[in-house]
Amino acid sequence: MAEIKLVVGLGNPGDEYVNTRHNAGFRVIDSLAAALKIDVRKKKFGTIFGEGEFADKKLILLKPWQFINQSGQAVATAVGFYKLGSGDLLVITDDMALEPGRIRIRAEGSAGGHKGLADIIEKLNTESIARCRIGIGQSGEEADVDFVLDKPTEQEKLLLDEAIEKAKEAVLCWIERGVEAAMNEFNN
Repeated sequence: MAEIKLVVGLGNPGDEYVNTRHNAGFRVIDSLAAALKIDVRKKKFGTIFGEGEFADKKLILLKPWQFINQSGQAVATAVGFYKLGSGDLLVITDDMALEPGRIRIRAEGSAGGHKGLADIIEKLNTESIARCRIGIGQSGEEADVDFVLDKPTEQEKLLLDEAIEKAKEAVLCWIERGVEAAMNEFNN
């Protein structure tokens, strides 16, 4: 059987959240799905997902379909179903610690304050999870929860759109050549 890679984009379900800062992970999944012609509409494990192929690997694009902070169980269920090791999983998430437009790939580490990533780490019982973090910037005067659930400013939107495309390319690099190659190429 072909090697399987699972790419999980974090976000919140529902039309009111579509282009919010918190849904950067969903946007990368959508971009990957369009580029690879993968239909991400199947429902299973409390997720919306699609299956395809890239670089001689089976590829699963997945969006947990509950609020971002409860993403862990759906991801853990999918990981268990496909019998994946931690090296076969990449999580895409927004990150307030990075300025808008920046992305950062890491092979492992803490959740860095991201509750969705924290839930996945807890449910999988490991910090050895590759992740692609997309910078959305700091909240400033606004409460963090309001900031992440807001749509970006016009200036931020341009930077975020670039970051979504860069993240898509980074994910493809991760699938094809692994996390070290993706880190070397995209963490500048």
